Amino acid sequence: MEISTVQYKRCYLIKPKGRLDSAAAPQFADALNKIMDEGHYRLVIDMSELEFMSSAGLRVLISAQKNCKRYNRGEVYLAALPKNILAALELAGFTELFEIYEDVLTAVGNF
Repeated sequence: MEISTVQYKRCYLIKPKGRLDSAAAPQFADALNKIMDEGHYRLVIDMSELEFMSSAGLRVLISAQKNCKRYNRGEVYLAALPKNILAALELAGFTELFEIYEDVLTAVGNF
């Protein structure tokens, strides 16, 4: 899995590419934790090039959301979700926990 990050004025854009499964989840968690350890808690995750996400990936997202929302510091927005990943989020009941946007530009613009 490849992870690219871009820092904007008001938020960080994180773009995972490939499969977010139990083997790649620690790498993704490390990337998110590094950004949060630097004091950035407004995150947009562009999922347009994500092929698959397992429950380990869902746990990383939930953990990041809890960390960002602690003390009203920030939020995790999800953008450009493929249909299969959106269906998995709906099935798990996680769509209510995240702000979900159709495209990255709208998500970044809402911070």
